Amino acid sequence: MAKIHRLDSRLANQIAAGEVVERPASVLKELLENALDAGARQITVDVEQGGIKLVKVRDDGAGIGHDDLPLALSRHATSKIQSQEDLEAIGTLGFRGEALAAISSVSRLSLASNDGDQPQGWQVTVEGRDMAPSVAPAAHPRGTTVTMRDLFFNTPARRRFLRTEKTEFNHLEEVFRRVALSEFQTGFRLTHNQKVIHQLPAGDDAALRAARVARLCGRAFMEQSLEVDIEHGGLRLHGWMGLPTFSRSQADLQYFYVNGRVIRDKVVSHAVRQAYSDVLYHGRHPAYVLFFEVDPALVDVNVHPTKHEVRFREQRQVHDFLFRTLHRAIAEVRPGDDGRPERGPLAAEVAPTQGHMPLTTPRDDTAVADAGFGHGRQSVQGGYGGGSGYGGAPRPAGIADGARQAGAYGALVNPAPDLSEAPEAGRTPPLGYAVAQLHGIFIVAENEHGMVLVDMHAAHERITYERMKRDWAEEKVRSQPLLVPMSMAVSSREADFAEQQPQVFQRLGFLVERAGPETLVVREVPALLRNADSETLVRDVLSDLLAQGSSERIEQKLDELLSTMACHGSVRANRRLTVPEMNALLRDMEATERSGQCNHGRPTWTQMTVKDLDRLFMRGQ
Repeated sequence: MAKIHRLDSRLANQIAAGEVVERPASVLKELLENALDAGARQITVDVEQGGIKLVKVRDDGAGIGHDDLPLALSRHATSKIQSQEDLEAIGTLGFRGEALAAISSVSRLSLASNDGDQPQGWQVTVEGRDMAPSVAPAAHPRGTTVTMRDLFFNTPARRRFLRTEKTEFNHLEEVFRRVALSEFQTGFRLTHNQKVIHQLPAGDDAALRAARVARLCGRAFMEQSLEVDIEHGGLRLHGWMGLPTFSRSQADLQYFYVNGRVIRDKVVSHAVRQAYSDVLYHGRHPAYVLFFEVDPALVDVNVHPTKHEVRFREQRQVHDFLFRTLHRAIAEVRPGDDGRPERGPLAAEVAPTQGHMPLTTPRDDTAVADAGFGHGRQSVQGGYGGGSGYGGAPRPAGIADGARQAGAYGALVNPAPDLSEAPEAGRTPPLGYAVAQLHGIFIVAENEHGMVLVDMHAAHERITYERMKRDWAEEKVRSQPLLVPMSMAVSSREADFAEQQPQVFQRLGFLVERAGPETLVVREVPALLRNADSETLVRDVLSDLLAQGSSERIEQKLDELLSTMACHGSVRANRRLTVPEMNALLRDMEATERSGQCNHGRPTWTQMTVKDLDRLFMRGQ
């Protein structure tokens, strides 16, 4: 074996670059973070060939003085950390002092800057195996420009791992998007091969923030998202969370920032996933742009070379705050409450075409009945006695009396909906009034904006499910002793935890005792889960608690059971409802949390506006 020796500076930096510089997008991330740390209010990014040939970042920040420039491209040189105390409460995006040195070792890098105290700027480059800095005068206004050319020109093995220009630019644009969403007070401009891709003006008022998010995440996201801003106990969460019906097939529209830094964290991901678990269709992912603010001393950002991961000192507190905030925001969405009754939770995008709509024209009522619409006509004729004057949507005659005697639906709902007081004159409820029932499955209603279509089984399933959850919560978790206590082998660490935290299991309805160094005995289980696999459930709960400080396994099992019970207890398809019964269901939907989705995450209703219908039939074209 060769003798121990010290690596030369360039080789050491190239090795360090393996942790920091993966592709052109990695370079842009480091340069943008430096610019923001310098207080830039305008940042321009010029890219060529996906960033492989050129990445140039110019800012109007504080700049670097002449005397500091020789250190700017050196390893472990930074202006952001002075002492151990600074490291324990990091408030900047960059702090390691390795990025510029690593980038300069695998590319042709130059840095020009002016701190504003001198009439001209200066430019620094590094040369030779020892990467000695060379400083020369350069015309430059206040701020800094970093120019990187020919990435990996001197490390061909790594250059071969780069993808096509389009792929590399997509990665680079995603980094630009993440950073641009983190700082609304800074303007950003991105060009690729001399073509302007993004031009984002600076501004921190509500309109400009919304415009930037719409530009970077799409207008559809902004139209189907909720704006949240909650602060409690020194923690603050604000931003936008997509409605459950704006779910994605991939987790490609999820931006979470901790004190301005975009991160990926298992505690955060778990909290968000749990908040959406009751309303999201299986296999789908939520969309969100959320900003979390916490005391820097309570979060460690120095746990990963690329600073993508963090560690919270109070993980349980952070998890509970995020989960409860997002869960409550979703629960409070009801028809008409969020300013979107015109579109509904599943906006109908209607093309001006008739598609496969049959063009047969029935000549008499018998033909209409044969076509499957006979019952609908009878319901309409039987349920309406005239009288409109309710915001343009005709009100069914005797709705208050009819709702009280809604037999078929009322028999399934306990207690029956109280509609003794009719809506005030001139005002139509958000979901309007029922007009007809289609094929025993859908309810057609009319509101101020047009037509509402409701899946009656899915809607009633959610209503029943929420009532059962509320009743269960009010009665608390009831336990049932096991006739024969169950013994299970665990690790000593798990046994220690169960012995030290018995109240955690008691709160969930379990009585767990330690019977040996690596043995636990389960004596009581939740009454509703008496037929479940208790041993697997306890093991899963222990695993969750040890890994992330919390567990929702019991709640999940209870929710699954209640969901199944609600499904079997809901009004079934092909069951004919009277108009008063249908209206009773609509009013219950308006008063029920999460009524926009059934227990399985499917939408329960959608809206077609008069404009949508005009477009469908090409009226006015």
